[in-house]
Amino acid sequence: MSKEISIEIWYYFGTIGIFMDDNITIIEGPPPVFEPVQDGWALSLGEGPYLPLTLLTRLRTFNGPALVERCYRRWHLNEPIHLHYRNDLGLEEKAPIVAARSLETDDGHVLLLWIQLDPQKVRLELDAGDDEADE
Repeated sequence: MSKEISIEIWYYFGTIGIFMDDNITIIEGPPPVFEPVQDGWALSLGEGPYLPLTLLTRLRTFNGPALVERCYRRWHLNEPIHLHYRNDLGLEEKAPIVAARSLETDDGHVLLLWIQLDPQKVRLELDAGDDEADE
């Protein structure tokens, strides 16, 4: 008499073991500088009941392509990824990353991150860039 054994195998493709992959964290250096976006494609990334403020920041990094890959993996799972940084007051903040690109320069890798912020919670300071002309 043979016994029939039933085995069920379940796979979990969730976020086990990748809890830290939902952030790109700036661990040292000054707070990031955010630039207004002038590209039409980047402005089209905003969807919803209000138009979010899309900003660009440039970060020097050791391995830019790996960070872009981290973003891609999160987006492929339809999960958000955030830039985790300290603001000018030293307080921790997070901003959702909506696009990423890595560039290789003579000085190393530069990571370009397009983030979105709530325009009602942000104050933009525009610099005309003519400080030397005033002197």
